[in-house]
Amino acid sequence: MTVLPQEAPQPAVLFVCAKNGGKSQMAAGLMKHEAGDKITVTSAGTKPAAAINARSAEVLLEMGIDISVEVPKPLTEENMRAAGLVIVLGTEAQVPAVDGVEIEIWETDEPSLRGIEGRERMTLIRDDIHARVQKLKARLLSTQ
Repeated sequence: MTVLPQEAPQPAVLFVCAKNGGKSQMAAGLMKHEAGDKITVTSAGTKPAAAINARSAEVLLEMGIDISVEVPKPLTEENMRAAGLVIVLGTEAQVPAVDGVEIEIWETDEPSLRGIEGRERMTLIRDDIHARVQKLKARLLSTQ
């Protein structure tokens, strides 16, 4: 009898920020773009906004990534457990510890602290998140 090796479960990640309208949606869009269907990607917010941040959507669209149809979703224990890995973007969102769930905090660039606003601010945030997403993708897929 031949026993086939059991395939490792597909990696999954839940990106979280306070409103789930900007940074976490950008990270999710970038990861889906980078990893395709090799990583299960979701996002949520601790205090979801009513809509996606238009400027976040605009700077991602420049890369061919359309998040404009996404809807901010609330953070739940269930979506944390389903992912197993939660990436918190920025320091505004307070995410509770959940047994069996790894939580990582990315203190993302905040150009407004340097007086940079508007489109330039969002482009810098996108580029910071993109670099982090590329490293995370490599890390998650290296265990496959």
